[in-house]
Amino acid sequence: MLRSRASAAILAAALVVSACSETQLTSPESDVPGPVLNQSGGFQASESMQDRLARTVPGFGGFFLDDSDRPTAFLTDDVNRGAAMQALNAELRQMGLSRGDVRVLPAAYRWSELSAWHEQGTGAALGIDGVVWTDADESSNRVRIGVADLAAMGRVRAEMARLGIPAGAVLVERADPIENMVGLRDVVTPKVGGIQINFPGFLCTLGFNATAGGQASFITNSHCTNTQGGVENTPYWQPLQSVAGTQIATEVADPAYTTGGGCPSGRVCRRSDASRAQYINSTAFQLGRIARTQNNKNGKLDIVGQFTITAADDVTDNFPIGITLNKVGRTTGWSSGRVAQTCVNTGVSGTSIVQFCQTFVKAKVNSGDSGSPTFLITGGTNVTLVGILWGGGGGNFVFSPLKNIESELGNLTVF
Repeated sequence: MLRSRASAAILAAALVVSACSETQLTSPESDVPGPVLNQSGGFQASESMQDRLARTVPGFGGFFLDDSDRPTAFLTDDVNRGAAMQALNAELRQMGLSRGDVRVLPAAYRWSELSAWHEQGTGAALGIDGVVWTDADESSNRVRIGVADLAAMGRVRAEMARLGIPAGAVLVERADPIENMVGLRDVVTPKVGGIQINFPGFLCTLGFNATAGGQASFITNSHCTNTQGGVENTPYWQPLQSVAGTQIATEVADPAYTTGGGCPSGRVCRRSDASRAQYINSTAFQLGRIARTQNNKNGKLDIVGQFTITAADDVTDNFPIGITLNKVGRTTGWSSGRVAQTCVNTGVSGTSIVQFCQTFVKAKVNSGDSGSPTFLITGGTNVTLVGILWGGGGGNFVFSPLKNIESELGNLTVF
């Protein structure tokens, strides 16, 4: 089981393999100083390396590491190079760089000039529709201004000229807009599969949205309820009760685990680790959508788009060995791998539970990924939903097939 335990205010993932061995984590602390509020009410950054070098190195126009990591400095031609390099060398020595390492480029402008022009022009430039960013750029010895469309370029150049900033000192270039990145652990509206949910004391992943008996709902794991098996009206929040305090859903369906009928002696059994929660409080949701992050081994969680469920396989519980399946979970994001074992009767470590006919996939997983939607990519971002993840071990994640889920929760409309 791969739910994750949470403290009262800070909820974070801890490694759990198969069993619910949760770990409570404390809030991380940082020793990185923040910006300083100046007396005029604005934020004032601490002195940069560029500013410090400008004070001590004659004719300094910027310092950076080039693409081959070679130290590179801009110096004007109207200074004593020997004196400038001596001052520069004293600064670089503290960074473990020697004088012989440095490549010198001719500077058209001193850093003090660029910094002043940048400060002067920032307000005017960013007041123009389509301007994305401004930068006093040490790697080009220019003030650089990024614009999202060509129409803004002329207005920027005219505004810089009006302010008396030399045209040669300004580079205006095309730039993509910078947008807020929403992650799987952030507030996501409308609610879609793959995002973080919180129930009392723990974190899990919202599997997929569904309607059942006219109820707008989502599917997650049975062990992502207050009691695995049986309905206790577990409340859910997204992403955290401490972040967004309005409850989004209540558990309404979660069959009890049973004995007999092939269940081993001393064990309790089901065919899926699945439960259904009904949306409440007019919570917005989308059928047939799963949050899409980058598919990578580093667990990036920024949402870059959506997968669209165009089919649901509710007839297969025995998947071909070697077929590639995917999941999106709040802890490790989007990961994919090949089916390693199929229709495996699986004992859950540390419990008396057996899950019949589960599938193992060789792919990245970690605590908190419980409930992750599992799917087959059929083309582009179109997918076929095949189940939800509930556990892991031995480098595999384990999921309950949709066929088994519907056999216990009833027919579900998922797109």
